[in-house]
Amino acid sequence: MSAAARSHLLLLACAAIWGFAFVAQRLGADVVGAYTFIAARNYLGAAALLPLVWFLDRREHRDAAARRRAWRTVVTPGIIIGVLLFAGSALQQLGIEQTTAGNAAFVTGLYMVIVPVAGRLFGHTTPAVTWAGIALAVPGLFLLTWTGAGIGPGDLLCLIGAGVWAFHILAVGKASGAMDPIRLSIAQFVVAAVLGTFAAPLFESHPFGGIEEALGAVVFAGLVSTGVGYTLQVVGMRHARASVAAMIMALEAVFGALGGVLFLGERLTGRGLLGAGLMMAGILVTQLPSRRERAREEAASLAGESLPPLPEPPSTALRP
Repeated sequence: MSAAARSHLLLLACAAIWGFAFVAQRLGADVVGAYTFIAARNYLGAAALLPLVWFLDRREHRDAAARRRAWRTVVTPGIIIGVLLFAGSALQQLGIEQTTAGNAAFVTGLYMVIVPVAGRLFGHTTPAVTWAGIALAVPGLFLLTWTGAGIGPGDLLCLIGAGVWAFHILAVGKASGAMDPIRLSIAQFVVAAVLGTFAAPLFESHPFGGIEEALGAVVFAGLVSTGVGYTLQVVGMRHARASVAAMIMALEAVFGALGGVLFLGERLTGRGLLGAGLMMAGILVTQLPSRRERAREEAASLAGESLPPLPEPPSTALRP
């Protein structure tokens, strides 16, 4: 098996893990408050990445001084990005309490459509295919979420959260080029966890209650989704082209819906299936590379360069 094929399989496994994390979130929502869940999963997520930092530091032969400098560099951007992570996570977790895992996965996946548009504020281009993707995704969103009286409250929260995720990804893309992306991930996870810890007593009637009952969901969302999923992303992106990686990672929404069917007994109506299909088509269309991007990918491939790993959700939606 070629290196590229192995990378694609690893990225597919990562997309499956991140998709099934919506199932864990839905199960956790039945037992613990949103902020409790966010705090627990992000503490575990930060802990899960520490061994990866240790391994990469050894591989790069970083001395103690270099390691300290790397940690200091991520403090300020980690705080900013961590606040965005907390906001996106809170909207998503509060939304998933009132909708299905499948709906939450597809609506959240719209960040891949939103990122290229929002990126104009940061000086990024918006390719023509993005507008074609929007033309497919918007009616798909209507078919999937419209209840007759309006978009469901849970879906609406996830949709607002998708907008927050888009700005989170743009902020990560702006910061990560000049610093260790894994340390940046740990910093943002710690910030989100601390904010969740303070928010839980303020907004939940039984803060931190039910953690034991939700332990499996928290461990999957924290350790497996973050530790295993992120490691698969780091390794998988080493030999994958950006456009191919984007297409594969977009399947996270499909796996989220599949997990809802397999583990939660969720079902989509014919209208919902059509809406999900249109949204998926819109998401995939926005990831089609332009001629310039294909040329850049080929040049990077010939030079043996790999994609930089960026924190969850996958940042392959970001256009330079």
